[in-house]
This record gives sequence, C-alpha cells and structure tokens, in this order.
Amino acid sequence: MDRYRRLLLIADRTLHPSPAMSRAVALAGASGAALDVRVFAEPAPVVHLWEDKIDEAEYQRYLRHHRRWVADQLEQLSGLGLDVTVEVVFTTHPQLDILRCVQDLQPDLLIKDVTLEPLLKRVFVTPLDCHLLRECPVPVHLVNQIRYSLPHRVVAAVDPFDPAGMASGLNDTIIRSASALAIQCDAPLHLLYAYDLTPAFNGDAPLVSGWGADFVESLRESMHRAFIDLAERHGVPPERRHFVMGLPVPVISEFVEQYLADVVVMGTVHRTGLDRWLGSNTERALYSVPGSLLAVGHAASETRTGDAAGMAD
Repeated sequence: MDRYRRLLLIADRTLHPSPAMSRAVALAGASGAALDVRVFAEPAPVVHLWEDKIDEAEYQRYLRHHRRWVADQLEQLSGLGLDVTVEVVFTTHPQLDILRCVQDLQPDLLIKDVTLEPLLKRVFVTPLDCHLLRECPVPVHLVNQIRYSLPHRVVAAVDPFDPAGMASGLNDTIIRSASALAIQCDAPLHLLYAYDLTPAFNGDAPLVSGWGADFVESLRESMHRAFIDLAERHGVPPERRHFVMGLPVPVISEFVEQYLADVVVMGTVHRTGLDRWLGSNTERALYSVPGSLLAVGHAASETRTGDAAGMAD
C-alpha cells in the first residue's frame, strides 16, 4: 500500500479541536485519503422540569449545537481540499457503534485521541481505548501529545523472539504498517527491539558461574541475530536499528524522549487468562509512553499492508 485510501477520525465528543483532529487532517492531506469524521456523543439529555414536563428547549439546543458543529467542520475541511464526511452518532454504547462504523467504512486507519483514565478506574473497568486496541479489525492510531501534525519520526517496536509474534508474522505486519506511515509522512523509520533476558532464568537463577555468563551471551547473540535478520529483510539501514536491553515499556518511553519520535508502532496479540487481565505491553505503553501510538494486529492489517514497500518496523 503506497497511500492510505480512507481514514476514520473519532473526534472528541466535546467538539473541541484536538491532537487527533490535527493528525487526521494532516495525514489525509499528505496521502490524499478520504476522511470520515465521526463523533460518538451521548444522546440529547431529556430534562424533566416537573412531573411529566420536559425541557424541550434545552433538548433542541443540544441538537442544534451538534448540527452547527457538523456544518462548520464540513465547510472548514472541504475548504482544505479534503474529501470529507462528518456525522454525529448519538449512542450509549460507543464501543459497539465505533466497531460497526469501522465495518461499514473499512478505513485503512482509525484515529482517536487518547482518553486518559485514572489508574484505579482502569483496574476495574477496561477503558474504551483498550477495547479498541483488542477488538478493532483495522490499525488504531491513538494520539496523545503531538509536536507536529504530520509525524517527523516513526519508531517501530518489534520482538522477533516472541513465539506468538513469530508464529503470526506480527513483526512483519508492524514493519509494513510503520513503513507505510513513514513513507506517506516522508519521515525516517527507526527499528527498536527492547530485549529482556530475565525471563530465561525465571527470576531465581543466579549467574555465578562461567557457564551462566556464556549462556547469557549466547542468548543475547541469538536475539541480536534475529533482530538483524528482521531488519535486513525489510531494508532498515544499520544507523536506524536499535537493540536495547531492558523492559519494553520503559525502554520505548526513554527512546521516544531521546529521539523525539512522534509515533510508536506496536503490535497487539490476543491473550487470555492473567496476561489479558494485566494488559499487554501495547496497552501499558498507551498511558506511559509520550507521543502517540499506532497499534496493529496481524489480521487487522495483513491485507492492507501486504504490498507496502520500504523500511522495517
């Protein structure tokens, strides 16, 4: 895929300008893609004055406010030369209606602002953003803070040693998706592998012998070789390959700050049991990594990015 053909923006329900809106408009302008803007708002409030009397005036004001916003956005975005549609969907189940919208429109990318939720709430209630990461059939671009409307630097975070990712081809999907984004933004693409050696010892195997040190070095070399093979297969130049020891989310966060990366491309893998309860690295990165996240799953983007040429993720 050389260019995005259709983008879906889930606009802020407050109808205020937002980072995701800026990003979606910039990407649509750069790629020539059609832009569908949708707001999933709460239904118009029915205010009871007394007994069975309803404040019809307040109800109509609410509807007029949204209709006026739709008209203003159509005028502004069409004035930029974009092929655009704008709609408000009143719903009490935004997750279901967003997924239905994705099925109907079949966008190449869903773009949405990150909704920051308190940690305690996230423990008991899965936020909408996490549901979309797990269930959306197309790549999801969750936009937090942005330095530039159009990304200037993209970093793809891969794990060529993860059995689930290797079996599904997820790393290749991440790379193709990151490459497509970088090409359309005319931005350099960096490849990052945050490798962690501690699971090999189950947390309780002291390295006190020469054998232990040799084993660690052998494991590290195997990981590095897998990373180099992946990078070379996708044509990532050596100066943009980063092999860093440490836990994925802290390493990614530090890398983003050091290299001023605008977008981190990560993969999502369906998990069960305790892993699903704790959340994936991608979900944890959503709330701790500065900048923005592009999440892709193997099935979500294999047909959209299968022919994308370029650099690796």
